[in-house]
Amino acid sequence: MAAQAAAARSPSAIASAPATSLEFFAELKWIDHRPLLDVIDPYRQRLFAEALDTYRPDDTPQYNLVLTGRGKKNWKSADLVLAALYCLVIRESTSGNDCYILANDEDQAGDDLDLAKKLVAVNADLKAELAVLDKEIRRRDGTGSLMILPARDAVGQHGKTALFVGFDEIHGYRTYDQFEALAPDPTRPDALTWVASYDTIYNRPGIPLHDFKVIGKAGTDPRMLFSWYSGDYCTDPDYAALEPELRANPSIGSWPEGRAYLDQQRRRLPTHKFRRLHLNLPGAPNGAFLDQEKVAAAIVAGRTKLPYEAGRHYVAFVDMSGGSSDDAVLGIAYEDDGRAVLALVISQLGSTPFNPRHAVKRFIAALREYHISRVTGDDYAGETFKADFETEETDGITRQSGITYQSIGRPKTELYEALEPAINAGEIELLDLPKLQEQLITLVVRGGRVDHQPGDHDDWANAAAGALALAMQPVEQTIPPELIVQMAADFAPFFPPPIFGDG
Repeated sequence: MAAQAAAARSPSAIASAPATSLEFFAELKWIDHRPLLDVIDPYRQRLFAEALDTYRPDDTPQYNLVLTGRGKKNWKSADLVLAALYCLVIRESTSGNDCYILANDEDQAGDDLDLAKKLVAVNADLKAELAVLDKEIRRRDGTGSLMILPARDAVGQHGKTALFVGFDEIHGYRTYDQFEALAPDPTRPDALTWVASYDTIYNRPGIPLHDFKVIGKAGTDPRMLFSWYSGDYCTDPDYAALEPELRANPSIGSWPEGRAYLDQQRRRLPTHKFRRLHLNLPGAPNGAFLDQEKVAAAIVAGRTKLPYEAGRHYVAFVDMSGGSSDDAVLGIAYEDDGRAVLALVISQLGSTPFNPRHAVKRFIAALREYHISRVTGDDYAGETFKADFETEETDGITRQSGITYQSIGRPKTELYEALEPAINAGEIELLDLPKLQEQLITLVVRGGRVDHQPGDHDDWANAAAGALALAMQPVEQTIPPELIVQMAADFAPFFPPPIFGDG
């Protein structure tokens, strides 16, 4: 059916060729003039055939979402461009053949568009079908074009209908905004979304790539094709049993230096960057302060909270918020045989915006649960939260809560700097909380300070680091000075003053 439609459209060699993806590619040359199929690995040929040539009984495409992930230098972007060209030239639709590729930034958009233009330039049959313009490649019959845009320009395409929408690298996406802007037209059964990416920096529920992976692994979406090659997971049985480096890099045989290239990159790159780029595992940003592997090793899998145990000395640190954009977070920890153990990290109920005084009430209840009478925090909002913690209102009567609020007197950079060697030495036990892990591994060094990236948050990380720093102090240092004075007065009658002099 597709082939007949293509043949009726144009007398060119490509248009009259069978409409399967591999037969289309067999008519083309790569940018160095080699036959295109010679540079498409067998596993990639299988991916194209399944993604583009599989149809349902009603002759509509089987898949409307393709998610593919591999390590760097494994042809992800090239495959995205090839799939877009196939849909632009071969697939026919009464709604037109407009195609989009959304790149991560201007440079990547330029690279993707440059590759598409080079492919047209070396293939006479493509040149007969397509006109190359400055910012797009357009079908000469006027029924469609391929535009490649940086992510920030996606909003301008909101509401437009497209046959193909490709996303080149979504590892940094924290929202679905770009997907909303280029959402597939529900009236088009032939619309295809193709996502090619390394694994995400932000590996938690609500992050697009994390959510897509969960669906792909579960196999619950029959119209999603999930193709994933990483150091810890692989959908291809031909690679699943290989060692992590080979499992994540199925095109390693096409590299001139082969395995030596990976060994070189491992020596030259920080661990977190090597993991993301070359093992396709959740990574951390450039300039990350903490070693991702050390953070992962400190997390006790499946442990989200430790209940109160009598006899333990618990300490607490709070990172308060005004309630507009940041979470208010309480961390509780204790020391156990030279290790600082995180017992609890909680935030306010619900998301922002929220009433911070409601968060304080929740935190007071948690402090009492762990028999803690003092919480430490910064000087945010002056004396406001100090008063909120130290008093509470019941039945219209204000009483003392029994909780003392003490200022830390140290910048958060010092808390993070105290945390790093303890994590590296294996002296920390962290809870298995995705938001905490994300914030720890995305801390960066900025102008001599350790902080979150612009637009990110570190409230969970700060509360945990503060509690762990307190837990690492000797117990006697955590006794409030006013309590020491009171204890001295209470025990004074039992210890008479020393007698000085010769007598």
